[in-house]
Amino acid sequence: MSIVQFENVTRIYKTGDHELKALDKVSFSLDEGEFVVILGPSGAGKSTLLNMLGGLDSPTDGTITVNGKDISKLSENELADFRASTVGFVFQFYNLIPTLTVYENVELVSEISKNHLDAKQMIKEVGLEDHMHNFPSELSGGEQQRVSIARALCKNPQVLLCDEPTGALDSETGVMVLKLLLKMARSYGKTIVIVTHNQNIAKMADVVIRVKNGKIRSVEKQDSPMSADEVEW
Repeated sequence: MSIVQFENVTRIYKTGDHELKALDKVSFSLDEGEFVVILGPSGAGKSTLLNMLGGLDSPTDGTITVNGKDISKLSENELADFRASTVGFVFQFYNLIPTLTVYENVELVSEISKNHLDAKQMIKEVGLEDHMHNFPSELSGGEQQRVSIARALCKNPQVLLCDEPTGALDSETGVMVLKLLLKMARSYGKTIVIVTHNQNIAKMADVVIRVKNGKIRSVEKQDSPMSADEVEW
C-alpha cells in the first residue's frame, strides 16, 4: 500500500534575482513498511527532498501526499500537526536535551503526540534500559543516536526520516544503528527513509532512489536486499 507520493515536485529558492532549482519535477511513490535509501552527492537535492517529505518545507510546484493527505498546501499550523502525528526525525547530530535523562528525552514526545508509544519500551527496544536515568553527556555517540531513534519511534510515526544518521559514528557503531533501524522497519511496519551518500547503506534497502542535480535519476526496487551483516564495510 502506497504511503508516500511525490508528483512533479519542484522547489525553487530565490535570492534577489538568482533562482536555485533544488528539486526539478520529482515523482516517486513509497509503500508502507519499506526501508528506503535516498542516495546522491552533496548538493544533489537529497536533504531538500527529505525536508519536503517531513513537512519542514513546502514545494514551489507539484503535490506531496502522505498517508492519503496532500501536505503540499498545508498552513504552518497544519504542517506542525502533521509533523507531530505522522513523521519522526533522526539527524546526524542527536539533538538531545542535555539537562534531561534518557527517559525524559524520550518521554518528552508524549506532550506532542496523541498516539505515542511507551517510552520505557522504546528505550528497551534500542538496548538502553540500563541507561534510563543517565544524561546524554554520560553516553557514547552511538548510544546517543540510539536515544534519538527511541525518541523518534516513541511518537509512533508512520514514516521515520533519517538524515545521515551514521555520519558522526564510527563504522562499527554505524552498522549497529542501521541494524536497529532495519529491525524497527520490519518489527513495527514503519516506512524508514534514509538520506546518505554511503553506497554501502543502499545495499540494505528495499528501494534505492538516486538523486542528482535536483532530479530523480532512478528508483530501484531490490527484491533481496542485504542484511547489515552481509554488507562489506
